[in-house]
Amino acid sequence: MTTLTVYVAKKIITMDPLQPQATHVAVRDGRIVAVGDWARMQAWGATNVDERFADKVLMPGLIEGHSHALEGGMWQWPYLGWFDRRDVDGHWWKGVRSMDAAVERLRGIDAEMSARGDDGALFAWGFDPIYFGAERMDTTHLDRVSTTRRVVVQHANGHLMNANSVALRDAGIDRDCEIEGVMRYPNGEPNGELQEPAAMFPIMRLLGNVGVLAPVTAKTLNGYARMACRAGVTTATDLVNKLSEHDVATLRAATEDDAYPLRLVPAFQAFHGPMGAQDGAQHVAQLQETNSDRLRFGLVKMMLDGSIQGFSGRLRAPGYFNGAPNGIWVTAPSQYEQDFEVYHRAGLNIHTHTNGDEASDAAIDAIARVLSRAPRPDHRHVLQHAQMIDHTGFKRMATLGLGVNLFTNHLWYWGDQHLAQTMGPDRAHRLDDCRSALNAGVNMSMHSDAPITPLGPLHVAWCAVNRVTPNGVVLGEQLKLSIAEALHAITLGAAWTLNLEQEVGSIEVGKRADFAVLEDDPLSLPPEQLKDVRVWGTVLSGRVHAAS
Repeated sequence: MTTLTVYVAKKIITMDPLQPQATHVAVRDGRIVAVGDWARMQAWGATNVDERFADKVLMPGLIEGHSHALEGGMWQWPYLGWFDRRDVDGHWWKGVRSMDAAVERLRGIDAEMSARGDDGALFAWGFDPIYFGAERMDTTHLDRVSTTRRVVVQHANGHLMNANSVALRDAGIDRDCEIEGVMRYPNGEPNGELQEPAAMFPIMRLLGNVGVLAPVTAKTLNGYARMACRAGVTTATDLVNKLSEHDVATLRAATEDDAYPLRLVPAFQAFHGPMGAQDGAQHVAQLQETNSDRLRFGLVKMMLDGSIQGFSGRLRAPGYFNGAPNGIWVTAPSQYEQDFEVYHRAGLNIHTHTNGDEASDAAIDAIARVLSRAPRPDHRHVLQHAQMIDHTGFKRMATLGLGVNLFTNHLWYWGDQHLAQTMGPDRAHRLDDCRSALNAGVNMSMHSDAPITPLGPLHVAWCAVNRVTPNGVVLGEQLKLSIAEALHAITLGAAWTLNLEQEVGSIEVGKRADFAVLEDDPLSLPPEQLKDVRVWGTVLSGRVHAAS
């Protein structure tokens, strides 16, 4: 029998209500054997004592239930976001705070490309016009960068992009184009803003494998794992993946390496995807039979609407606060219900993107009808983002057994904009209402949607605890979570949404030895400092990984 390794820590936060704290944890063959004090460890006989964490705090490995592996790969293209951001190699990119600054950064990159003889497309990401007030990027801005090179800028939300005149022309997007989501000048000519997949597809087909729809590579997955380890994450989703033969082979190659520091849970792209629902369900079910510790298939990703800050989310009355027209159905609700039932009857776990409250209502209605026709106990279906659901909606979700994964990072990254432009004060003050979800008895998690916002569950938790915007506005004082509640959401809460709480999410006997190794105790800090907790690294199934 393998000798036990006992890790000694200054404090162990277990997330086990029967034993909330400990000082020692014993591990054998990647599983937890004992949790408690030294005396409890000695009861198991011979042990190998590891004191490298004696001055650190252990808690369950953090779980990112809605993120994308491309967080590790987006940095091959220039960043054009509003906020300063750290890349996979630890370099900080300064945010751009004016439209002119964005154009100038792109002009500099264009000059560098020309100097080295590169006449390919210039692609950048992370941009969001909502921070610039009434001014939105259009072809007049990007044509200042180049009138000969294709210039394409993907928005931070991944639902919109801008293209210059050259790119529009080459993609066949002109005044006669009838694709929904092609925005226009008053004279009917396309203005360069493209909303949602149908409108973006001609450009993506032209450019090839770039941006959030690019396939994962070995380099991407390695970068993703490094960033996860840096954030204390041991289990993370890749919540949109076509799961082609190439994709699956790439995922397997990465996770079969014992040194790989992350458990991956990819979700099959069931919207605008490579196959219909019947074939898709069969494909995922077959992959599920090959699951390993570090690679878990079984999730399906569906999508109803777009982005609230991109004005492509579907909002019920009174609609957008600034009077913008309602958004876009990425999937028609009738088609969504039809496809959902196929995946549901196949026994798979369906995670549905809904941002606006009209989309969330449509999902809840459709799922209720499916469940009435095909009851399935403990189905684990989850609404993702779901930012505008109110207490009535959460009560309906609870009766259906639906879980929710709220995008609480919006409180910080777009809270001021939701208050002033998209929702107005009443709805913005109940944005990402974790409190009502918990009060209704809905299993709840929260997420970063990296690379939309940076991978980091502790920042996500900080948002739910403080609910503050960059302008210092507290959105819903009465909806704040305690630190303990927020930590539960990014451990056991997230584990439930992935149907993994029997293995991960808490430090208990029999579970995987997954730990986040922290330099600070999150339970002893003031709430406003939660996001600043320092992460040393992680332990995944008993293997130690220092952050790099």
